[in-house]
Amino acid sequence: MHEVKLGFKIKDYLTGKDIDATTYEDIRQDIVKIMVEEKSYPKDQIKSKLPIIFNVDQKEFVRNIDFVIFLENKPLAIILFCAGEIETYIREAVSLARLIEGGPARFSIVTDTKKFMLVCAKDGEILSQGPYEKFPTWQDILNLLDRCSEFTMDNRRLEKEKRILYALSQISCECRDSCNI
Repeated sequence: MHEVKLGFKIKDYLTGKDIDATTYEDIRQDIVKIMVEEKSYPKDQIKSKLPIIFNVDQKEFVRNIDFVIFLENKPLAIILFCAGEIETYIREAVSLARLIEGGPARFSIVTDTKKFMLVCAKDGEILSQGPYEKFPTWQDILNLLDRCSEFTMDNRRLEKEKRILYALSQISCECRDSCNI
C-alpha cells in the first residue's frame, strides 16, 4: 500500500508529538483513538509504526507495522490498516506477527475501517471477523488468550516467513525498496 507525505504535520494520538501527515495517517489516528476510547485498549501498551527489519538473500528490508499491542512487555497483537480487501493482507499480517522482535505475537488484526479480521498467528485460524463496529475490545482479546496460545518458531520457519513477508510486501507497495513512509 503506497503512501504519500502530504507536506504538513498532524498530532499523534499516542505520543502527542507532531508527525508527518500522509494519505492514510489520519485514518490510523482514528483507529487507535477508537481502540483506546471505545474498545478499552491500554494506551500505554500500544506502539505505532514498529519496523520489522529482515534479510532476504543478504539484503535488508523493512516493513512497518501500524500498531503493536503489548501485554507484560511482550507483543500480543499486531494491527494493520489496509486500503484494499482485508483478506489479501491476512497472510502478510501473520508473517509480521511471527517475525516481530520479542515475539511472535499471538494475534494479527487487519482492518480497512469497514470490516476487520482477527487471526491467530500460530496457525492462521480466523478467530473473529465482521463489520468495523464489532472490532474486538481489549477484553475480547484477553478472552482469546487460551484459544491462541504462545508459540515459538525455529530458524527454518523464520527464514520461510521472511521470504513470504518479502514477497507480499513487494506486491503491496509499488515504490519497492525506496519507500520511506
